Amino acid sequence: MSDSKSNIKGLFEGCLTIPNLLSVIRILLIPVFAVLFLQEHYIIAIAIIIFAELTDLFDGMIARKFNQVSALGKILDPIADKLSQISIVIVLIIKYWDNAIKYLFMFFIIKELVMLIGGAILISKGLRPVAAEMWGKVATTVFCVVMIFVLAFGEGGALCETTNFTLPNVVTWVLVAISAICTLGSLLGYIPGFLRQMKEKKEEK
Repeated sequence: MSDSKSNIKGLFEGCLTIPNLLSVIRILLIPVFAVLFLQEHYIIAIAIIIFAELTDLFDGMIARKFNQVSALGKILDPIADKLSQISIVIVLIIKYWDNAIKYLFMFFIIKELVMLIGGAILISKGLRPVAAEMWGKVATTVFCVVMIFVLAFGEGGALCETTNFTLPNVVTWVLVAISAICTLGSLLGYIPGFLRQMKEKKEEK
């Protein structure tokens, strides 16, 4: 059996866990959020994406506390994170299409695509994607807080009419830029681990 086939088979050992179920639920909620938001059911959409992000918090806590960490979970969880982030960014790009900030939002999609391609390359070579380091966790947290805040209070946001408050455009730019800087730091932090794994794999041959 090749390394890649053996690695893929190993992913499904002990995969029936609550954390993995929560990751699957999070993935299934992504298109629901996107459709509802684009149909202008803003409050329900915001509630769904907040719930989805909370499952991300709880699946990690449950996995560690009840020793339900699995090989599949280590891949499924970041995939759910990336799909969630990409969906939020796509929604924001559509919403801010007439605003130059859409180009800053596109940076997040490029970063996630690079990460997905890098992970796929590692898996194809029988390796495991690099685990999230502190920068990655910080970037994800900042991204979620900033983007949900922008969805809620940015121009035409879900809660603008209810609260009679809208973020000034310059504040939106600053918040998104801070998240972009954290995301760039996260991407750069993954590169050494990726290169190290590729080098070690090459030396094994």
